[in-house]
Amino acid sequence: MSDVVNNPEKHRYELEVEGHLAATYYRLADGVITFVHTEVPPELGGKGVGSKLVKGALDQVRAAGLKVVAQCVFVKGWIEKHPDYADLLK
Repeated sequence: MSDVVNNPEKHRYELEVEGHLAATYYRLADGVITFVHTEVPPELGGKGVGSKLVKGALDQVRAAGLKVVAQCVFVKGWIEKHPDYADLLK
């Protein structure tokens, strides 16, 4: 698996795996990043790709000093399962 990459032009964090692209989309304003939707291709389902994508994105968000609004149910659920990331929530 490659690393999670921020693609600000497309407002998403991306993770390429086996030729497929998983992405979590966001809006950014005033130091707050709002995750709105996460897509993992069916070919990658059940392989932990979504979790790796969200963790990689949140690690970059933390490093940038941003706060998070988890509108996306996948991101919200991931943070609930990983309470050490709850401090990022606005």
